[in-house]
Amino acid sequence: MTLQTHVVVDASSSLDSGHARLHELGYKQELKRDLSAISNFAFSFSIISILTGVTTLYNTGLNYGGPFSMVYGWLIAGFFTMFVALSMAEICSAYPTSGGLYYWSAKLAGPTWAPFASWITGWFNIIGQWAVTTSVDFSLAQLIQVIVLLSTGGKNGGGYEASKYVVIAIHGGILLLHGILNTLPISVLSFFGQFASIWNALGVFVLMILIPIVATQRASVKFVFTHFNTDNGAGISSSPYIFLVGLLMAQYSLSGYDASAHMTEETKEADKNGPKGIISAVGISIVLGFCYILGITFAVTNIPYLLSKDNDAGGYAIAQIFYMAFKDRYGHSIGGIICLIIVAVAIFFCGMSSVTSNSRMAYAFSRDEAMPLSSLWRKVNKQEVPINAVWLSVFISFCMALTSLGSMVAFQAMVSIATIGLYIAYALPIFFRVTLAAKYFDPGPFNLGPFGLIVGWVAVLWVVTISVLFSLPVSYPITIETLNYTPVAIGCLIIIIVSYWIISGRRWFTGPISNIKK
Repeated sequence: MTLQTHVVVDASSSLDSGHARLHELGYKQELKRDLSAISNFAFSFSIISILTGVTTLYNTGLNYGGPFSMVYGWLIAGFFTMFVALSMAEICSAYPTSGGLYYWSAKLAGPTWAPFASWITGWFNIIGQWAVTTSVDFSLAQLIQVIVLLSTGGKNGGGYEASKYVVIAIHGGILLLHGILNTLPISVLSFFGQFASIWNALGVFVLMILIPIVATQRASVKFVFTHFNTDNGAGISSSPYIFLVGLLMAQYSLSGYDASAHMTEETKEADKNGPKGIISAVGISIVLGFCYILGITFAVTNIPYLLSKDNDAGGYAIAQIFYMAFKDRYGHSIGGIICLIIVAVAIFFCGMSSVTSNSRMAYAFSRDEAMPLSSLWRKVNKQEVPINAVWLSVFISFCMALTSLGSMVAFQAMVSIATIGLYIAYALPIFFRVTLAAKYFDPGPFNLGPFGLIVGWVAVLWVVTISVLFSLPVSYPITIETLNYTPVAIGCLIIIIVSYWIISGRRWFTGPISNIKK
């Protein structure tokens, strides 16, 4: 009887399986359902953004293991990340709501644990998303600074080096643009998302082919596939340890695909197309990322120089590779700077899509009264856009970046939440799926059948593994400057979230709330 009551609320629900399922789950349609399967995929693919993740952390890959670590580490991380994506896709098919992960946890943890499970998953998810936006837009600000530096002569030619205050100002300007773009209707954002996906894919193909062709000196096949760099200047000599730390580049890059889940209330046939978006975004990113790493690494011949702060790009490895390739070949670096602009555009759209995903998560979490001032953040405008949630995401991401003015160590601790915090949010509903809900989980159109539990357990164990790995020291001896603050940041986050629950949340938060009047 309840199912029938929900479905007849809106006659159009019979025309779209995602719309109908949303009503069955207890929510009315408030956002415009205008995204196709391709558009849903585009948001996740543009947030994963191979050109963003690999470019930003290529220094880390070179430093910890070099070519061997990057090539094989990417394949290993990609393999296990697909298990996480498959498990998330299965759950997304059953519960296609903008709340995504926290809603899944509430439904899968059972009545007793639902409020707390939903609470902790939701807060890890939204804070992790804010940290992702912070890191993406800050990395773009840094890249713009490097582009300006190289365009004005490079570090060794009297080029302009921006101060940390200029970089944070650029970061603020980028966030402002992303906020403005996200006030536009979802149909416009859909266009930008698809454009960003095409730009990322074409950018990877162009750069992976162009850079090694232009470079006057190229690495051998043996170097690209077998060279293991142990000269990291971090006091770490153990090859297995170095290799494991080097996985950070791949795992950071392969995140953010929960965007497909958060966009389901704006996606047609979301119970089918949401899962497709998650899986295809991860699968295609794994392939393109591997190609990009190979192409760029064939232009690597001197790792210490690429990482040196005294080179023209100030130690920004990929920028130096592009710069040297064209300058050595043609006597000027215009081509290399254009290549960096290609990457910068990809990062820009990655940040834009990240804000879109952030705002939908904040909207859904507020709809269920989980956030302070929830009535403000869940409001939508005439274009059916959660406008206040958009600017909340922009504001918090800017505040997170302000830590860079005091200490880059503090900033890195903040950004570490982007990878580990987000993956913890990914793992929690999967954990509930394979434990508390193992016997009663009711799958949607996309399901893994008898393999669901096996895939889910592999996904959970992988998240536990990377959470431990990325909490290990990355430099010895350990000092205040070299300490890996990831476990400190995550520990503080857990304490704050749980304390907020004990002191206040448990008194009023009951989990997802139906907003359909019966």
